[in-house]
Amino acid sequence: MTKTLLSRLPHWLPIPRRSGGAPIVPEKSVAGRTLLLLITIMSFLSAVTLGGVVLVQKSAIAWSADVGRELTIQLRPVEGEVMESNLRTAVSLAQATPGVSGARALTIEESQALLQPWLGAGLDLSVIAIPRLVVVQLADPVDADIASLERNLGAIKGASLDTHAAWRQQLNTMAGTVVLSGLLVLGLIGVATVLAIVFATRGAMASNREIVDVLHFIGASNKFIAGEFQGRFLSIGLQGGLLGAVLATLFFAAIGAAAGSVLPHEATAQMGVLFGQFVLGVDGMILTALVVPVIAVLTAITSRVTVRRYLSEAS
Repeated sequence: MTKTLLSRLPHWLPIPRRSGGAPIVPEKSVAGRTLLLLITIMSFLSAVTLGGVVLVQKSAIAWSADVGRELTIQLRPVEGEVMESNLRTAVSLAQATPGVSGARALTIEESQALLQPWLGAGLDLSVIAIPRLVVVQLADPVDADIASLERNLGAIKGASLDTHAAWRQQLNTMAGTVVLSGLLVLGLIGVATVLAIVFATRGAMASNREIVDVLHFIGASNKFIAGEFQGRFLSIGLQGGLLGAVLATLFFAAIGAAAGSVLPHEATAQMGVLFGQFVLGVDGMILTALVVPVIAVLTAITSRVTVRRYLSEAS
């Protein structure tokens, strides 16, 4: 009886087995090229999004560290007070504060240059009494006695100390928003990938219905059939994930190399503030490489669950 049933099977269908020999599901029977292209695109988008999140996060940490190591003393013009004398006093007080590595007063030209973005170039500001700034560099923000410096500056009329705490908070909020948005986009890409795999798997099951019926006819279980389809989709997921990760790495390398030569200097500086030098670093490369197994496992699990559900509905 068994020999009679096996003789009726299509010539390309091997006897079910878990290892060795030809695959149960013919490779060309699953729409591999289309799904491979789709998974490659999704992997590329995931890796680029994850890399952008890493770059912004690293830049935010660098911003916070740089801003946290600097204070600004502002001296407003006060009638009866000599500005240059107050500047020297403020510099001396700052340099004498524990935890301060250096302090210097900005020249009148530097102060005027700071106002150009708002007032424009070519204005004669020499006749206007503008505030002057003293930039204070901290050796260690934790050990610096900022409270003592602020008390000492009370002896100078028109002096105030800016710790840049509000600016740091704004930077951290902006970076956190960008990171959260990137993670949200990453989640949406994952959902879209799952849906695409579900539709591709159901399409493959429908087109291979004859194979599935024959496998059931010779006694193959739903678990066995799902495992065969899972293996095929796992292979597609690994290939697509690897291609997407490689393309994302090349993308960041190309952007980093072309940013300085293609974009204007001002735009390059602004992009550098937000993304640094487009260098992912070791941690970024590791996270990008993790896209490959994640996409492969996601593809395999989704296809297996879809096949099991499809077989349950069909039976």
